[in-house]
Amino acid sequence: MRNLLIGAGIFYAITLALTLRIFAVDLVIAEGESMLPSIQPRAVLVMNKAAYGMRTSDGVYVHRWSNPKLGEIVVFYTPEGTIAVKRCVAIEGDLFYAQGDNLLQSYDSRHYGVVPKDNIIGRIVGVK
Repeated sequence: MRNLLIGAGIFYAITLALTLRIFAVDLVIAEGESMLPSIQPRAVLVMNKAAYGMRTSDGVYVHRWSNPKLGEIVVFYTPEGTIAVKRCVAIEGDLFYAQGDNLLQSYDSRHYGVVPKDNIIGRIVGVK
């Protein structure tokens, strides 16, 4: 009986961890120098995937409860399909303008234009 309880506890712990990883929190490694000095290259970033709403596993928003605020650092798919970490510097209806802190090294909305809010994967809530 004791082994069954331990096994069930381990199962529930793994299930909870996977659920959080899929729907709520994820880690991202910063690449490049576009967010210097705020984020150093190779820094580990903690991303809140549920900051703006609930998404399905294929990335479609089922319910949105918030929008990015000016100055927040967001992780998103660029219009070209790559993943980027940039600061939200303007919001235009269902679109936002993303810009890196290191203006000389950042490939951002100045190059690819505004980004749909539905492309947002999450908000950075911590840097390690």
